[in-house]
Amino acid sequence: MSRAFPRITEVRLTPILIADPPLLNRSGVHQPYTPRLIVEVETDGGVTGLGETYGDTVYLDRARELSRDLIGRSIGAVNAIASIGRSASTLLDAEPAASGLRGALTTDKVRLSVLSAFEVAVFDALGRHLGVPVHTLLGGKVRDAVDYSGYLFYKWAEHPVAVAEPDDWGPALDPDGVVRQARKFLAHGGFGSLKLKGGVMPPEEEIAAVRALAAEFPGLPLRLDPNGAWSLETSLHVAEQVGGVLEYLEDPTTALDDLAELHRRTGIPLATNMVVTAMDEVRPAFDRDAVQIVLSDHHFWGGLLATRDLAAVCRAYGRSLSMHSNTHLGISLAAMTQVAATVEGLDYACDTHYPWQAEDVLTERLVFRAGAIAVPETPGLGVGLDRDALARLHERWKAMPHYRVRDDVAALRRAGIRSSAR
Repeated sequence: MSRAFPRITEVRLTPILIADPPLLNRSGVHQPYTPRLIVEVETDGGVTGLGETYGDTVYLDRARELSRDLIGRSIGAVNAIASIGRSASTLLDAEPAASGLRGALTTDKVRLSVLSAFEVAVFDALGRHLGVPVHTLLGGKVRDAVDYSGYLFYKWAEHPVAVAEPDDWGPALDPDGVVRQARKFLAHGGFGSLKLKGGVMPPEEEIAAVRALAAEFPGLPLRLDPNGAWSLETSLHVAEQVGGVLEYLEDPTTALDDLAELHRRTGIPLATNMVVTAMDEVRPAFDRDAVQIVLSDHHFWGGLLATRDLAAVCRAYGRSLSMHSNTHLGISLAAMTQVAATVEGLDYACDTHYPWQAEDVLTERLVFRAGAIAVPETPGLGVGLDRDALARLHERWKAMPHYRVRDDVAALRRAGIRSSAR
């Protein structure tokens, strides 16, 4: 039956560099430019599908290798994509990867991150071919809009190297700065919840920032994510101080037994995108009651179908699902919105970096209204590619080879600052 669908004739891979503000995290600070990879899948039926994923060199090299296996495949054979390039997983980096701070980087995580862009592009092409949105191909939407959370960061006023254009957000290095940033987020998109990236300042300062947010925006759901920077003792202290105003604490520490003890002693819901990043990590975390909310990411889980599989597993265990975000453009946000629209029990607003990205490759930027993205009814992902913007950002990639691997520590080195976990 798959022969009734068009076949893939070409896969275009365009690495780009997008401007990124000096956002601080446990590892360091975002560099002026972040690599992303834009995927186009062209078919003999005259439709082209779009995908997006990490653009670091290791992902680009794997994409070039795996893309050859797509040629000639039917766009109706989406499941077959998941098996492309499957092999034994080997460790690439024993430290948390800078691009996502999501645990040790393996060959299979790289493969899945690449395949996620291929799968999204094929779904986009299939939806365009059939004249239906991607959410219809995933079983149909259960909501008309997907809620997103305003993603706050400690932030420098500018990058230590004068490369990128200055932004309008200003610095956020203390509770007052974080509150000012939050006001801008609410004005930008009316977000109904706020998340603060922690693990940057001493814990007492981050406690003060959370309290300041709670005082300024009473009743607004708040989250704090230190990317596993804390010990169990510090995590207990933070939970005791601000647990009552947080809807969840995300990855305060990364040892499952410590997370289980933290939840047992405080009752605070714990979310993760670091200790549950693959199916074989689900059962140990759930059996210990170390994780109550899994933050999926269709990039490193391997696509939209894998996200729905994870959602089903979470329902079976009585756990919640939401979505993690990394520096991304509109293609990824559109894909997140399409799959999130089909997930039952999406109890928490999804993360997104999108308001931080002043650049995009879409013909029209996606717009947040009341903190949500409306689920489109147009074919495929519902977005169009701005080829002039794509070409301009690709030229930047060619001109700046030293930014082709994301390195959050590099800017700290330039500024003479050392990064340390607390």
